[in-house]
Amino acid sequence: MRTRGRAANGIGGLIFFSRWLQAPLYLGLIVAQLIYVVVFLIELMHLAETVIADPAHIDEAQIMLAVLGLIDVVMIANLLIMVIIGGYETFVSRINLEHHPDQPEWLSHVNANVLKVKLAMAIIGISSIHLLKTFIEVGDLGAPNAGQDSITGQTYTGEGVFWQVMIHSVFIVSALALAWIDRASHSAPSAGPTPPQVAAGGAAAIPLTRALGTTGQSTSYTDEKHVPPTVTGHIVDGYFIPHTTT
Repeated sequence: MRTRGRAANGIGGLIFFSRWLQAPLYLGLIVAQLIYVVVFLIELMHLAETVIADPAHIDEAQIMLAVLGLIDVVMIANLLIMVIIGGYETFVSRINLEHHPDQPEWLSHVNANVLKVKLAMAIIGISSIHLLKTFIEVGDLGAPNAGQDSITGQTYTGEGVFWQVMIHSVFIVSALALAWIDRASHSAPSAGPTPPQVAAGGAAAIPLTRALGTTGQSTSYTDEKHVPPTVTGHIVDGYFIPHTTT
């Protein structure tokens, strides 16, 4: 039995240690983020060259598409940050940033459900950017020379735009479903009975850990005999219900 227990503990320790196999994956995503930084700088240089080359004839639609491309790169970089930091914190090891001034706000309460919702919202933002770029391009969809006048040189069809909108809608529905599941899991009632909120006669039910004395200090009460004599009432499901005076 002792040998079997040691073997089980050894296997369990090996399985737990295997989480570090994901560490190279997150390091690889950091490299991918560095590549996106290079892509962003290249796109920004192209945009600046376009404006400087002929500032008197700036095509607003072309500038808008270039800016949307830059925003797209930034949102993908944000997605990478959430996956790297949130995924490492959730599945590999804790990051000791308890009192760091630059700690992200969402990292203090990150878990698998929160991470999934935030990733879904980031994907919706990226999809929205691509959909907006499509809408700018398909303003003359159906015209005889629509493909020739395309700013990006891409050809769009009504069916392709329809499916792009449908995919974007599926992303939205999926994010709403994940958010609802996360909210339902946090608001699920406990197995025990629900404590009363208002006692008979209109007196509010007070948790036992709340201060009831007149000294201003917090006191924990475990039964009725520990309640100060100036307060009378009874205990129901862990809540002290004071008697009202008329």
